[in-house]
Amino acid sequence: MKLNKHIAIGILLAAAGFTACQSDFLDEEMTTDYSTQYFDTPEGIQSLTLSLYGHIRWIGGYETQGYSAFMGGTDEFGGGTDQPNEMWNTYDVRMAPTWVTMNGNTGTNKHFWDEVYYGIASANIIIAKAGVIPDEALRNSCLAQAYFLRGYNFYLLTSQFGHCVLQTQSASGIVRNFERATSQQCWEQVISDLRTAFGLFEGETNSLAGVPVGWTKATAGHFLAKALLFAASERNADWNSAVKEQYLREALEAANYTISARSLENDVIDVYGDWSGVNCPIEKSNELLMVAAHDDNFSGRTAARNPGAFFNPQFSNFANTTLGTMRGCITGGKDMQRFRPTEYTLSVFDNVNDARLWKSFGTVYGTAVEYVGNEHTGPVHIGDPSIIFIINKKDEHAYDKFTFGAARYQTESNFVDEAGRIPEAGRKQEHKGTSTFSGKPNQPILNSWILYQNGKFVGNDFGYIQTAAYGSRGSNMFPGVIKHTCGHLKGFSADEGSRDIILARLAETYLVRAEIKVRLNDYTGAKEDINVLRKRGAWHQGENRSYFVDGCYTAAANSPHVTAKDTYVKANDGWNLGMNTYYLSNPGLPVTYASTESEMTDWDWDKLPAEDEAILAKLGVSSKFDRALNFILNEHTRELVGEMVRWEHLSRTKTIETRAVKLNPDVTFFDPAKHYVRPLPQDFIDNLQNPDGTNLSDSDKKAWQNPGY
Repeated sequence: MKLNKHIAIGILLAAAGFTACQSDFLDEEMTTDYSTQYFDTPEGIQSLTLSLYGHIRWIGGYETQGYSAFMGGTDEFGGGTDQPNEMWNTYDVRMAPTWVTMNGNTGTNKHFWDEVYYGIASANIIIAKAGVIPDEALRNSCLAQAYFLRGYNFYLLTSQFGHCVLQTQSASGIVRNFERATSQQCWEQVISDLRTAFGLFEGETNSLAGVPVGWTKATAGHFLAKALLFAASERNADWNSAVKEQYLREALEAANYTISARSLENDVIDVYGDWSGVNCPIEKSNELLMVAAHDDNFSGRTAARNPGAFFNPQFSNFANTTLGTMRGCITGGKDMQRFRPTEYTLSVFDNVNDARLWKSFGTVYGTAVEYVGNEHTGPVHIGDPSIIFIINKKDEHAYDKFTFGAARYQTESNFVDEAGRIPEAGRKQEHKGTSTFSGKPNQPILNSWILYQNGKFVGNDFGYIQTAAYGSRGSNMFPGVIKHTCGHLKGFSADEGSRDIILARLAETYLVRAEIKVRLNDYTGAKEDINVLRKRGAWHQGENRSYFVDGCYTAAANSPHVTAKDTYVKANDGWNLGMNTYYLSNPGLPVTYASTESEMTDWDWDKLPAEDEAILAKLGVSSKFDRALNFILNEHTRELVGEMVRWEHLSRTKTIETRAVKLNPDVTFFDPAKHYVRPLPQDFIDNLQNPDGTNLSDSDKKAWQNPGY
């Protein structure tokens, strides 16, 4: 979606609209031909409405404001070695109203706060001036999108900070005096805006000024359901008792509409796999409710910070640089290692029956250079497996005697089944490339990693992170989430990519509705919703379980940034070699093409799958409701791992102290008295004034700030 002109218009509004407390908002150099008078015309309001879509690109395109805030400090991910935003995950003293800047990538609460209000400023102008549009349908379309974006941004602010400034009118001049809205007032505003948008949207067909746009009634319904559920959840227990059931029933209706209006893809990989370029079919999937759209223009704010790189292991530490140049040797470009999956994240899956594990994580990486070891019998050729990750279970002991780690050939005769389970039963992998595991002893794999050995979790024993403050805490060697990878980069190892970033999809709506039903005591209906996703997430009849396609398999093979020296990429249709370690991770399992749909849906609330029962025992939960809630949160991980929704769900349910603290070793400083919300940026508070123009006292400033900060 090419909206560059309209994005420039939106940026102009950052200066002309919400001025909050920063005088320099009015000092912005105007680089556009448009003035604010343009927004007094029908054409101006339509252009401004289109610019709203550019505003949301900061969420997924910038790690400092987006991924760190939405995913840090949960049960799913610890930190790799590259930790400019570590405080989002550890909750240490640097998570403060004024955060310590570790380097240029460090994100602060100020960045988040400011970006959200830019979008609110634009929405306020549209809402105030949409009356200039004579056509009712077109006017309502602009209003629907403005109310949605404002409600969505207030949702972000309230979920993160607990309360915010409810700026619902365009500011004139410098404004330094605001009222501190309560949490209840904020959620009421969020719900009101999303209700209005939900009522104004006309179904699922949406276009504006001849440009197809993405937000529809189903999008508004999804976020209205989430907002109502948030308001009715544990974090708002101090005020929601009188409206809880009303909100839940309204949330159910909103979710019902969204699920009835849209459809899931047949397979999880259909949402992320085979990304072939800008506006390719998977970017137009009916399952996608909201995306941050990108194109091939890599200039300024229109470029995406390629999020796939945030989940990559640190290849520079692997043996003999067998991947060649560290950055740009795999799909996703750089190995930024921001998010390392926890033991919980990799063990919560049924690794035999749940295909979502193998379709979410990359477990085989290929080499980019030739390598002949002095003590080994054979070379590693370009395109051969160089790094493999074996994701086994705690009670699996086939690999107890082997040595794993960097620069280790596996020479024991039974490391890989002689019958050739990789590839399957003597067959070559079902991919176009030529690189496969040999299925023979002495297979040259230079780096291998395992999850459990001798009944002990050893996944973090490979590449320990040593810090003065925290000692040994985690590993830089881990399987990466491959959902977001983009093969069409600005450069072969660049930050910027062309791929749309998914911000909301229908699968989450199913999980939200399942939780709503549990809270309304409809456990049967909740199971039905969960099983829709579990059935889809199973292996399907005839599916090759050792075949793997990452998020941009096709694009990688055809990227204009892949040069002649990188022919290994084209030869193998991507970087991942089209294989995984399914059979290595499940030793003794016969090669099979059978469906596992029945296994995935064979559970009951009193007898949850083994993986879940183990986690619930560790959490110490026992009541029917708590078991159901935590099972749904587990299912969130299985379906949505690596997507930017985890922190809000754990904060909303007030389960960070039971889940993140117990399941993520990095979360060592969590204080339940304050850390369920983020601190308000101190520079915002410091620039506030009283109505008479005097500065706030220290006690007044403290009253503005969230307790404990």
